[in-house]
Amino acid sequence: MKRIVVNLLVIMTTVTTYANTRVHFEVSFKEPQAHYAEIKMEISGLRKDYIDVKMPVWTPGSYLVREYSRHVESVEACSANGDPMDVEKTSKNTWRIASNKSDNVIIHYRIYGFEVSVRTNFIDDVHAFLSPAATFMYVDGMIDHPVEVTVIPHPSWSKISTGLKPVAGKPGTFSAKDFDILFDSPIEVGNQDIFTFDAAGVHHEIAMVGGGNYDRERLKSDCAAIVEEATSVFGVNPNKRYVFIVHNFQSGGGGLEHLNSTVLGASRNGYQNERSYVGFLGLVAHEYFHLWHVKRLRPIELGPFNYDAENYTTALWIMEGFTAYFDNLILRRSGFMNEATYLQALANDVNAVENRAGQRVQPVALASFDAWIKHYRPDENSANTSVSYYNKGALLAMMLDLQILAATNGEKRLDDVLKVAYEEFYIKKKRGFEEHELQALIEQIATISVADIFRAAHTVEPLDYNHYLNAVGYQLIDYNSGRELPDFGMSTSVTDGRIMVTGVTRGTGAWDGGINVRDEIIAINGERLDANNKEMTRFLQSASIGDVAKVLIARDGKVRELEITLGKEKKGVFNIVPLQNATPEQEKLGKIWLSLE
Repeated sequence: MKRIVVNLLVIMTTVTTYANTRVHFEVSFKEPQAHYAEIKMEISGLRKDYIDVKMPVWTPGSYLVREYSRHVESVEACSANGDPMDVEKTSKNTWRIASNKSDNVIIHYRIYGFEVSVRTNFIDDVHAFLSPAATFMYVDGMIDHPVEVTVIPHPSWSKISTGLKPVAGKPGTFSAKDFDILFDSPIEVGNQDIFTFDAAGVHHEIAMVGGGNYDRERLKSDCAAIVEEATSVFGVNPNKRYVFIVHNFQSGGGGLEHLNSTVLGASRNGYQNERSYVGFLGLVAHEYFHLWHVKRLRPIELGPFNYDAENYTTALWIMEGFTAYFDNLILRRSGFMNEATYLQALANDVNAVENRAGQRVQPVALASFDAWIKHYRPDENSANTSVSYYNKGALLAMMLDLQILAATNGEKRLDDVLKVAYEEFYIKKKRGFEEHELQALIEQIATISVADIFRAAHTVEPLDYNHYLNAVGYQLIDYNSGRELPDFGMSTSVTDGRIMVTGVTRGTGAWDGGINVRDEIIAINGERLDANNKEMTRFLQSASIGDVAKVLIARDGKVRELEITLGKEKKGVFNIVPLQNATPEQEKLGKIWLSLE
């Protein structure tokens, strides 16, 4: 009993200590042209012998240890009256401050930011984009502590865009109830073009950075349509305010989801090109869908987060894959894609999966688990060893959707599952789900077994697409089926007039014969290849499967000849088309699937 009382006293003392503690940051920009920001971190009310402050090593939504602390420099600490305190770095992302029970500790440090992406800092003389996990330290053990941030723009800047909650009466100051919220709230500082719209009962802000040929009114209208369609899946929108931060580059892309905001990359002059514009809207749909599906409805492993190391899950095929399925489906429902365009988008996923040798090596659940070491670090052999949890996950989501539609005669579909799962796990149980729980929920709603699809996520067995597509009046066809086409099994590109090998496919003639990535292909059977690679095409058009070609290559400055046996072209050319002689029931389900009525 005495030990219990002592432990309770320790806990109560700790809670009281933290309750009286205040953490405040000030961000300023003395040398933005050199890509630096100055950070002042003030910790008051935490009277300890020493304080450990840490920088996250990764940011949620981007599953790679990025070592943000490598861009931290000049860490110094002092008391409120300026007395210096010793600072010792104790690990790659931890600094120990000898605070000596001081009531007020002030830490100064600088961060360097010059990497263009949606998950890293970028600072120059025009603007600053701050990824909070790459910017703000936290007190060890106090992730759940409230925090305030004051942003002091450079004199040439006038605007701040962020999903953080403004503090009344304090210009440029924002609050977060804990560091999880702070790390999930990117900040854009500069002179961005800001405009707003309301949709699904939520006030939305769009901050356009870098200019562009966009049409404000069209963007507001089209983004509102996407917001309404995404919200209709779950039946409720959990936000009162949402911020789109859009970085416009000469050529750009990518996005990262956050709790009530997102960061998108786009091509500044691509808005007037219809294909490019619809692609951008697809990115909007993808990241917006994430505000439910991953930020709230999530695998149990993805929160609370450990910011010191990898957070493993096998369920990214569900989180990213399902989202990749719904982003195009939302475009279809919103009228931005017609039937043929939508089916081609699905077929593109089939082509990406089926024409990748790695899909017979790595299950998509393992691809999810290995995202930390594979997805963000591709190399010349990745296509032979891995599969994308985006593409294959989207196809498994399609199969689930079609299976549920068929089993319930069109009364239910994957939307209904996600809506119930959101209510069950996020709202009621206030936790993430385990994969078997989601499978059980689907089976409860559809009143059928979906074990085949969940098993497919954990194996490399071929997917029987037509088993599911036929049920709704469609079929997958391969235009290369039955064709006997010779192939080396390598991809090439022309660099400075030289034909260079960029990829070698497992199990092909090039693979077996020893062709390497970065080999220069000089000649085939004594015929010098031209810089446009027309001779290679001409050779393949006249060759036959089984022919042995003498390929002259240059590797690391040395010339050698290899004998390569031509194999059969293994890659398919897939498309999804209406099923001939479909029954009325199949046609009815197909129309429900594609919102054709």
